Amino acid sequence: MNISAPFESRRGTGDLAALREAVARVAAARGPVLPFGIAPLDERLSGGGLDGAGLHEIAAATASWGDDAAATLFAAGIAARFAGARGLSVLWALTRFDLYAPGLEQAGLGPERILYAEGRDDRELLAICEDGLRGGVLACVVAEVKAADQTATRRLQLAAAEGATPMLLYRRHRRVGACPLDTPSLAMTRWRIAARPSERLAVPAIGRGRWHVELVRQRGGPPFALELEACDDQGRLALPAATRDRAAATGGAASPALGRVA
Repeated sequence: MNISAPFESRRGTGDLAALREAVARVAAARGPVLPFGIAPLDERLSGGGLDGAGLHEIAAATASWGDDAAATLFAAGIAARFAGARGLSVLWALTRFDLYAPGLEQAGLGPERILYAEGRDDRELLAICEDGLRGGVLACVVAEVKAADQTATRRLQLAAAEGATPMLLYRRHRRVGACPLDTPSLAMTRWRIAARPSERLAVPAIGRGRWHVELVRQRGGPPFALELEACDDQGRLALPAATRDRAAATGGAASPALGRVA
């Protein structure tokens, strides 16, 4: 009597059940997912949004002031939406305070939602972030660093998972022409942001800013890039719209915001 087929069938069923259980454990370990609310973006993201208990990295496409401001406001918009969803404050940690607070507020991150921490160097700054993440009482932690090796990103990812708090690591440019995202990392997503000219308006005015948003790497999904309109006062991005449709779609043109002190 040949018993190999039934045995193989039973073993296959057991393997499939174990695989499903493992997938369920991974899904349960994810934090609350924050979608962008833009179908072409969310559909390309593994899980449909940003993991609320993970490390996400952001960098400017170049060392220019324009790209730096765009990347800063991209981070601010995400942090503002995490804060709005949770009703908690954001911790923004950096070694040199050069943020332009009114610009952050125009991206949805007002003074009532943000706490600042200043460290002497990147090492001290990352330690502050770990403590903030593990406490589990913050909506989001944002840090600006020039150097964070793979061990540092592993520690941040573990702390984010432990405290169920998202971590946004803004990697500043160290050398002209060298992308900060070339450094190995355990981040769940890695974003590169560049400023683009706003759409020309029919009347003399400044249009809503535009960004080239590139997802360089993500766990469980492919990279992609989109051109989007900059954050509004709720931290929300938008697909580029024709000038005649913008007022109806957004209730009026958004004012431009700068993220840095020049």
